[in-house]
Amino acid sequence: MRNATVTYYAEAAFGALADPTRRAVLDLLRRGSLPAGRIAQAFPVSRPAISRHLRLLRRAQLVRERREGRRRLYQLNPEPLRAVDSWLDHYRVFWQMNLTDLKNFVEAEYAVEKSRRPRAKSKTKTPRDKQQRKGE
Repeated sequence: MRNATVTYYAEAAFGALADPTRRAVLDLLRRGSLPAGRIAQAFPVSRPAISRHLRLLRRAQLVRERREGRRRLYQLNPEPLRAVDSWLDHYRVFWQMNLTDLKNFVEAEYAVEKSRRPRAKSKTKTPRDKQQRKGE
């Protein structure tokens, strides 16, 4: 049986991360907490649109909201990203193995090609070559 919390994090986080604007909001929040108004100023969309993005990020628990008077401050919550990172880790192993295999293949092919090439004649003149020219 799967852990419900981890499953929820991963599924909700993937849904939230699917949108480039929400990913950009998370990038902004990596630097620290920001008020909603400052977040909205960073994007060419309306404040209500940013509010919807922030609501979805809150539901996915990717951001935390706290109130200071009338202001709402948002900060990044990295915990759900660990579930995403864990899922991606399997693909990192897959790609690393495949890239290593590709590197080995290319290097082997290069070595075979290099051994098939005819050696170029040296263009430097030896003292013997110089003597032959004088005698001609």
